[in-house]
Amino acid sequence: MARPLVTLKLVRSVRGRSLGFLVAGQACFPCALGRSGVVALKREGDGGTPRAILPLRRVFLRPDKGAAPRTLQPRRWMTRADAWCDDLKDRRYNRLIARPEGEAEERLWRQDHLYDIVVELGWNDRPVRRGRGSAIFWHLPRPGLTPTAGCVVTPRSVFARVLPRLGRHARIVVTGA
Repeated sequence: MARPLVTLKLVRSVRGRSLGFLVAGQACFPCALGRSGVVALKREGDGGTPRAILPLRRVFLRPDKGAAPRTLQPRRWMTRADAWCDDLKDRRYNRLIARPEGEAEERLWRQDHLYDIVVELGWNDRPVRRGRGSAIFWHLPRPGLTPTAGCVVTPRSVFARVLPRLGRHARIVVTGA
């Protein structure tokens, strides 16, 4: 059995600032990044994917969307009340919160498929600094692998191939190159 992967690398594509490649061992997968590309000084709402080492914190899964992929990462089944706080004035900024339907800033249980699988990436969370950006996720893409608000997106097939190979303390290293 192969050793688990600990480090994934994310490199920007020469074809556009919001396109990149997720490198997992010897495999390389296309991905989309934030509309502003990779940024060194991340700010809330800037559309950038932070240039940083982003530990994988946990995997959120929709229980109504099929079997969960195998993974050593901590997993959590999503609920309809799950949301992510991106309100700069809220003391719970950049944290998972519970909100009644329709009241959330960043609802995890969505009508589209984008958050059927969500990997929470460790950004601005230890400690949290208001305004440095929130909710940096690795999740599913819109059709055409279009830019995000700062997250990393790959097709579902990449999750199926990569998640089972990741070690418990895996991370994504985002470079500007």
